[in-house]
Amino acid sequence: MAQHEISRRGALGVLVVTPVWILAAQAGEGEMDTRLAEAAARGDVGEVEALVAAGVPIDGRDGARRTPLLIATRANHVEIARLLIAAGADVNAKDNIRDTPFLYAGAEGRNEILTMILATGRANLADTNRYGGTVLIPAAHHGHPDTVRILLATAIDIDHVNNLGWTALLEAVILGDGGPVYREIVGLLVDAGAQGIADDDGVTPLEHARRRGFLEIAKLIEEGPRSAQSGR
Repeated sequence: MAQHEISRRGALGVLVVTPVWILAAQAGEGEMDTRLAEAAARGDVGEVEALVAAGVPIDGRDGARRTPLLIATRANHVEIARLLIAAGADVNAKDNIRDTPFLYAGAEGRNEILTMILATGRANLADTNRYGGTVLIPAAHHGHPDTVRILLATAIDIDHVNNLGWTALLEAVILGDGGPVYREIVGLLVDAGAQGIADDDGVTPLEHARRRGFLEIAKLIEEGPRSAQSGR
């Protein structure tokens, strides 16, 4: 098969051959332009600035449908992300695995970029990743207390339940190690009003903490939100 053609199977199982130029037209003008994505991946601030000024499509995709902003976010290229965000890059553009610049920044603790994204007012706080979770859930799971703190200052749903039947509080307990980082995260969530929603098996965060021997975390959950006067 010629390299300029792509094959797929239709609804009846018949092999359909589609020229790449048709796919590009269907995707939208500029989506196949990878120059800006490549410059973002290299961390070339000057090239990104020049390409943006030249009018290269700001949200052109690479082969995995990652935008330049998502690529910059993954690599934590803060200055490039700043340029792209200021130029109006889509902070909610999904790639092939349902990552977006906003979701990735929150999940992986890219706090400078996350803060810039939130400052635009364009972040979709209700957006979900491939596991059906809002950005707060992986932020808690991956052990990023500062990120959790940033997200809790927004209107994000603290008790959103993902496809596994887990909330951010459940993930911090079930997938955490019970150490200081996860104690801090659990404390933040509890103080912000996270509810003790049980998982699909009916086991609550408190019971999970007790079963794992995370006694300090269990105490945090059991005592509930603490006031500012308590020192936290």
